[in-house]
Amino acid sequence: MITIKGVQYMSDFEAKNAILDIGKRMYAKGFVAANDGNISCKAGPDTIWTTCTNVSKGFMTQDMLVKMTLDGKILMGSRKPSSEVKMHIRVYNENPDVMAVTHAHPPVATSFAIAGVDLDKAILPEAVVQLGTVPVAQYATPSTQEVPDSIAPYCKDYNGVLLANHGALTWGKDVYQAYHRLESVEYYATVLMYTGNIICKQNELSKAQVDALIDIRKKIGITTGGMPVLTQQHSNYNTAPAIQTTQNNIPDTSSLNGVTSIVRPSDNINGMAGASMTSGKSKSDMIEEIVRRVVTQIK
Repeated sequence: MITIKGVQYMSDFEAKNAILDIGKRMYAKGFVAANDGNISCKAGPDTIWTTCTNVSKGFMTQDMLVKMTLDGKILMGSRKPSSEVKMHIRVYNENPDVMAVTHAHPPVATSFAIAGVDLDKAILPEAVVQLGTVPVAQYATPSTQEVPDSIAPYCKDYNGVLLANHGALTWGKDVYQAYHRLESVEYYATVLMYTGNIICKQNELSKAQVDALIDIRKKIGITTGGMPVLTQQHSNYNTAPAIQTTQNNIPDTSSLNGVTSIVRPSDNINGMAGASMTSGKSKSDMIEEIVRRVVTQIK
């Protein structure tokens, strides 16, 4: 690390290694295909290291990276930076606290971006605290000035944004936090997809519960993320029905939809009457008898 005017930055060596590491993680996760995505991190108050154009993020080498100023001047590297570096630079200029930016096309989050649906439901405590909500920015033609203009309103108050019909962009205090937020965006989107469109039920947190999570967020030093959309339909209280027990203290799951009933030693197993099997026997004896009879049936 190097310190400039009281602020710590990654050295050139550290920055390049971190970008290569994140590129491999991004590729391995399936967040990018072919030459998609880009990564950058600060190496000084007005300089960044960033990925070049037309290279797979899973197969980069240090000589492919570019060091440049925030006004676009190339300082080191023989290749051209990604044309999408404009949106990285816009994030840095809008929010000086940001030290790194990642951009990718994680499939589920990108699907929400295509649908124009914000990630803003109060269903995951981790999302409320560590990530916050993720809005969808207005559609902009990739690689044009429209993109940085579209994300500018979100850079100070949020930790990431969905790019309409495009992908996801996240930022943080270092390149690893920026990438971890990208992972969190995809996880949050996946849970929302399952609960909202497959299971078709979401038990949302109440305002009091969200307020408590926001307090936690402030205590650990996260001041960005926005607030989830709160509804009057929060239903996470007493969502699981009480499980009754039989007189033998065996859980009775017959009233739980979708739960396989527990097989009791006295039940008819594969057509075998089991009542006599339990008479005067210990639990271990009954289990041994069940195993013996099942093995006999298999043979």
